[in-house]
Amino acid sequence: MAKYKRILLKLSGESLMGGKNYGIDEKRLIEYATQIKEIRELGVQTGIVIGGGNIFRGLSGASKGFDRVKGDQMGMLATVINSLALSSTLGSINVKTRVLTAVRMEPIGEFYSNLKAIEYMENGEVVIISGGTGNPFFTTDTGSSLRGIEIGADVMLKGTRVDGIYTADPEKDKTATKFDDITYDEIYRRGLKVMDLTATTMCKENNLPIVVFDMDTVGNLKKVIIGEKIGTLVHN
Repeated sequence: MAKYKRILLKLSGESLMGGKNYGIDEKRLIEYATQIKEIRELGVQTGIVIGGGNIFRGLSGASKGFDRVKGDQMGMLATVINSLALSSTLGSINVKTRVLTAVRMEPIGEFYSNLKAIEYMENGEVVIISGGTGNPFFTTDTGSSLRGIEIGADVMLKGTRVDGIYTADPEKDKTATKFDDITYDEIYRRGLKVMDLTATTMCKENNLPIVVFDMDTVGNLKKVIIGEKIGTLVHN
């Protein structure tokens, strides 16, 4: 039995690299698609936002001389490429999808509206929302928070390569300890970088909980959906 009826799943672009240094690892893509199919079969209405950091990140481009607006627009296009790749992979295992874009680019994807997204999810399709917010200077985390709120998601699931939120970066500090759950206020107080401040504040103010979990471990997405205690729950 699924704990959540409708979710917004946020995936990082970097995670799609798998064992590669750049681009998309086909094995990782299949692993993700298979996990998404599992939760669709439980009847969970699923919206997805994917980052573009495996291809291009606007902020890092700006540090190398790119115009920030143009750099962010390139990053938005990178999210569209990743969304099309995931859509194609899901289609290959008989999962119906829709790719919606924050800026008009038919026939690559349909122009996003929350009503369209909700309609498609209610009809059993996985909706992949690309292009960030459609505006520069906003991260994909902020785009995910916005879309999660707009589609009325019960929770935002932030799939990462670590198994939750820690007191410090566990890849750098071996003494870091994991939180099973944490409030938004404590995240502010401790200065933890779960997401950027805008994204975190949007979720807090709209009472959208977040579960941060390790998406790279096959089967974890279903475990979160059925209510197993993995990852870290962020709440008011």
